[in-house]
Amino acid sequence: MKARKQVLGLAGIAGFLLLSELSSRSGLVDSRFMPPASDIVGALMGNLVHHKFWIAAGQTMQAWAIGLAISLVLGVLLGFVIGSSTVLRRLTNSTVEFLRPIPSVALIPLAVLLFGVKIESSLMLIIYASFWQIFIQVLYGVADVDNIAMQTARSYGLNSLARIRHLVFPTTLPYLMTGLRLATAVALILAVTAGLVIGSPGLGREIALAQSGGAVPEMYALAVATGLIGVGINIAMRKVERRVLSWHSSVRSEAIA
Repeated sequence: MKARKQVLGLAGIAGFLLLSELSSRSGLVDSRFMPPASDIVGALMGNLVHHKFWIAAGQTMQAWAIGLAISLVLGVLLGFVIGSSTVLRRLTNSTVEFLRPIPSVALIPLAVLLFGVKIESSLMLIIYASFWQIFIQVLYGVADVDNIAMQTARSYGLNSLARIRHLVFPTTLPYLMTGLRLATAVALILAVTAGLVIGSPGLGREIALAQSGGAVPEMYALAVATGLIGVGINIAMRKVERRVLSWHSSVRSEAIA
């Protein structure tokens, strides 16, 4: 079944590439704006042997990793602290609901004013966007702890640290993994967006430079490269999630299916 899915997936990609090639070669679409797939694939292969591409990819991944790590620490800490206290949840609810919908791109002018085109601008956008994905999921996880189980743990004399370790954390972990998986994708989007709009180092800036220089196949090749990085990150996260949550019913039922 798995092999059949992979074959169908590859067939879908091949069909899309063929359709793109024929559309451009036949003049159905303007090849100046949508070059043939073979040109894009050729440009992508050329990038892979060029050190400039790997430097830009490394800069993007560096911003992604640092921003995601900071978001994870802040989201988990604040999520557990605020989620564990009814008073803190009520005190922060209005602030959270006000700040959470603000899109990170709206903070681009502020990021430029504070940090210019340095990597710190990218980090500010990545951390802001990724933090909410993790923080909100941790809040949901802490709130989902069974009240009877909590009362039972208290009656058996478990202190706060023991209750967090044996009850709150296992309940919250599936929510945390979901938030982390969402945050990895959001962080990559913001890392590329910061390069495109602000001009901070990375693949986004290379895409903008290729576009302004009229190198259309290279521009598409870089965009495809960011997509491939995103696919790789998602596959890696799914594997980590299955391993960490191998005991959870959702992962076990998925494995059986």
